[in-house]
Amino acid sequence: MWPALAILALAGAVALHFWWRGRHRRLEHEFERRQREAEDRAERDEVALAEARSQQHAVFNSMVEGLILLDQAGRIRLVNLALEKLFGLTRDIRGQTVLEAFRWQPLHELVERARAEGQVLNHELELGGSERRFLQVNATVFPDQQGRPVGIILVIHDLTRLKQLERTRTEFVANVSHELRTPLSMIKGYVETLLDGAKDDEQVAHRFLQTIRKHADRLNYLIEDLLTIAHLESGQTALNLKRVDLRELVGGVCEDLEARASERAMTLENDVTDGLAARADAERIQQVLFNLVDNAIKYGRPQGHVRITAGRPDDSGMVEVAVADDGPGIPPEALHRIFERFYRVDRGRSREQGGTGLGLSIVKHIIHSHGGEVRAESRPGEGATFRFTLSAAPPDREPES
Repeated sequence: MWPALAILALAGAVALHFWWRGRHRRLEHEFERRQREAEDRAERDEVALAEARSQQHAVFNSMVEGLILLDQAGRIRLVNLALEKLFGLTRDIRGQTVLEAFRWQPLHELVERARAEGQVLNHELELGGSERRFLQVNATVFPDQQGRPVGIILVIHDLTRLKQLERTRTEFVANVSHELRTPLSMIKGYVETLLDGAKDDEQVAHRFLQTIRKHADRLNYLIEDLLTIAHLESGQTALNLKRVDLRELVGGVCEDLEARASERAMTLENDVTDGLAARADAERIQQVLFNLVDNAIKYGRPQGHVRITAGRPDDSGMVEVAVADDGPGIPPEALHRIFERFYRVDRGRSREQGGTGLGLSIVKHIIHSHGGEVRAESRPGEGATFRFTLSAAPPDREPES
């Protein structure tokens, strides 16, 4: 009996052993499976987190506005490309405070104000330096899931271009108002004088009416030039490009202005080479030459010379035209502003000559619309030279419009 029981016990122990080994093996496999699943899940989460960070950086770097992200201690965690370009950053400023990174007290004060108030919107700052910059800053404290503040985000927009446009618009309106007011006041004054009895004196009435016509013409020229400027600046000017013989074109302009030059005993010299041609809109380039030669007559030396030349200075495929006078010249500080609308070197003399102050601005726009460049050269007492370039016309062939 005992042997039988021993055999049964041994068989049970063997069975229990194999059952336990099988269960242990299944548990190991289950553990390994769950471990692999956890590792796969962690890897997927890491990839997803990396993708999210990459997308976040892509979004931040695609923004036009500059972006600064500060942590709770006020240290920089992130800046985008627009911010780096805006401040010309060439080093990594992460981990620094705003004051350490930019050395700009107003921005530091704005961060402290945002920390105290929670949000600061549409705050404008002026950035000094070689060029004045105007910035609009929005600062907001952002919280975590429990609502506790964990950092500050600053969004910085460059307003410099808008400020420049606003200043240009304001100056333009002021200049136009002034240019209109002067002849209108003169016309109104002479008309009132005529109505008060001056019309009964034939000689006085005739002289007053001539003055009224002169100022009415001035108003007409101003309005025509304003319309021309608006049309050119719209970028919708259609150019009738064709082969233009420059000597012939300059000759026509000199003929038109001969009488005006004779009034000041000035000589017009057409020294353009025969056969030199440009690919251009003849009517527009005639307007350019008329304005430049007319200016040379107005501001040149009485009994002096106005010389028009043209040539091909290099192999760039361009023709350069120059209009030079031997007058008093242009001061160096005025050369970079001479093509601005309504800018006048000598305001009193310009108004005496009857100009609108838009001629050189029109010249600049017409030449730029042709793909050329225009510039002024001068030394006080040695006259002034205006140069512009145009595309040279292919030889012996009529270019298509």
